[in-house]
Amino acid sequence: MAETPQLWMRSETRPTERRAPLTPDDAGFLVRQGVRITVEESGHRVFPLDAYAAAGCRTAPAGSWAQAAPGSAYVLGLKELPPAPEALHHRHVYFGHAYKGQPQAPGLLRRFAAGGGTLLDLEYLADAQGRRLAAFGYWAGYAGAALAALHARGRLTAPLVPAPRPELDARLRDAPADGLRALVIGAGGRSGRGACDALTTAGIAVTRWGRGATRRLDRAALLDHDILVNAVLTTRPVPPFLTPADLESGTGRLSVIADITCDTGSELHLLPVYDRLTDWAAPVRRLRGGRRPVDVIAIDNLPSLLPAEAARAFSADLLPKLVDLHAPAPDPDWLRCRNAFTLAMEALAGPERAA
Repeated sequence: MAETPQLWMRSETRPTERRAPLTPDDAGFLVRQGVRITVEESGHRVFPLDAYAAAGCRTAPAGSWAQAAPGSAYVLGLKELPPAPEALHHRHVYFGHAYKGQPQAPGLLRRFAAGGGTLLDLEYLADAQGRRLAAFGYWAGYAGAALAALHARGRLTAPLVPAPRPELDARLRDAPADGLRALVIGAGGRSGRGACDALTTAGIAVTRWGRGATRRLDRAALLDHDILVNAVLTTRPVPPFLTPADLESGTGRLSVIADITCDTGSELHLLPVYDRLTDWAAPVRRLRGGRRPVDVIAIDNLPSLLPAEAARAFSADLLPKLVDLHAPAPDPDWLRCRNAFTLAMEALAGPERAA
């Protein structure tokens, strides 16, 4: 007899993470397809637990997945896992950020090795052409560019608080553009389109760069913008867009950098002018003082500032793949996702065997 497919949606440990990978409506659809879903309690998720219960989901205390989730369940989340348990034996579906040489990656992968579990990293859930199938990119770009626009006008306040899009748009329109110019690198992608839309809403002139412009990077032109938004996701090392020497030159008019990608600590970091992320409590960090100061905004959960809009769009993208996850025949997109994990584990084991 076939086993009943199960999803266990865990609570997020980060207090500022208000999104959910699955909305109550989409959870209800899966329940009607025969998927058993358990949703953990959360004090900060944008959707109330009662809505999931009404959709037919079971409920559980926050953080109970490690002890209570069946071994056959897929544990669904978004951001980082808590530090315990040290050995991970479930199949986890979330953004692990562990395959690009990030500093925390070896420790996380060793936890999976210790428990025999599997990471199905949503960053690597892609089709045969490499296009990601579920992503928060648009809303990450929108929120990041919106923060940059507000900061450039002296209108950004901390700590940051989530807001519906109409409220954020009203703030963007409420301040004069003052002749500001913005450059969006990677303007044709999801994040880039979101960034351009936010800057347009703010009335700020936008220069859009795609792949051709980055191959023949004109740093003088880059520095001749008040706002720089990096929305490029790369999977191989390329020359950086901006270096410390560029900032120290003091040329141009650049004053605010919004890095949507946030690949700090990795060889894929395209803006090595900063090495630490910012957060909701302190969203801006000064990189250069003096007569022409330059600040950076580098927050790795930007879409949570627009949690309902971001979660609904992401859940709609992910829903078909969650159906495929429980299909009788292996789905090729999930197989590629698992293969990325296998390759990462092999790379981890290689140096450790040599040691």
